[in-house]
Amino acid sequence: MRAGTHPPADPVDRAGKPGQMVESGRKLMSKSLGFSERGLNLALDLKNRYRAHEPLCVPGHAERLLMPEHLLNNQIDLEDFEDPLPLAVVASRDPDSPMAVAAAVRLSPLGREWKLVSGMFSVLGETTKHSVVRQCVEMVSENDFSPRVIADVSAKAQRFIARSREQYTAALRQNLRALIDGVIEPRAFVTEFFELTEAGNLRIDIRKRLVLSLLKSESVRPSIKFLFLENFERLPRAVRTSLILDVKRMPPTKRTEFILEEIRWMEREAKTAASS
Repeated sequence: MRAGTHPPADPVDRAGKPGQMVESGRKLMSKSLGFSERGLNLALDLKNRYRAHEPLCVPGHAERLLMPEHLLNNQIDLEDFEDPLPLAVVASRDPDSPMAVAAAVRLSPLGREWKLVSGMFSVLGETTKHSVVRQCVEMVSENDFSPRVIADVSAKAQRFIARSREQYTAALRQNLRALIDGVIEPRAFVTEFFELTEAGNLRIDIRKRLVLSLLKSESVRPSIKFLFLENFERLPRAVRTSLILDVKRMPPTKRTEFILEEIRWMEREAKTAASS
């Protein structure tokens, strides 16, 4: 060892406990690149959720769907959703344009802080399937992430989301009328019901009431009710549990007994899967 040199200090001595050193490294990664390990883990989880067609929920609230308004409200702390990677996944992967553009708007100010994030943001214009997201990316990028332009894009996104919700709600009513008139096939109705309620970002309590009313309805055929039960996985777990409890409280009749039997079978299957 050369004179005047000292052996390197133990990593634990420099950063305290090993856990503190790891946390320090995470903070350093976040400050230098704009990304964090927790954000990366959430981004990977979101990709799996999209593949499984599972809904996105507000962090810490499994019974509340994540809405475009949450993403556009900077006063709401979205925890790990504040990281650029999860926002980029939503902006590029979400099948619903209101959610995708809201995520892009939430992500855009971060491009001013980190060069790597600005590059990733520009790539969204090439990877997203929504033209509204592409327009957002182009406008913000061409104006060098100007706060004024970002504010303008955010206001336009809010108007776009409001119009989209009205259009999806109108389409839902039209499909319900078509089902009653026998114009639309039951499976197509159920598929479009979930697609429209998700794309329209209907509040979860409204969605729950709609499903429950259809399950209780005497005019809706049993085959349609079975199809709704088959798609229960597209609802948050807490909402599914609440719906099942409400169905169990329904007066037992010949029309409701088959629904209860199907739910009991679903519960047995869930228990078997959990124990295996």
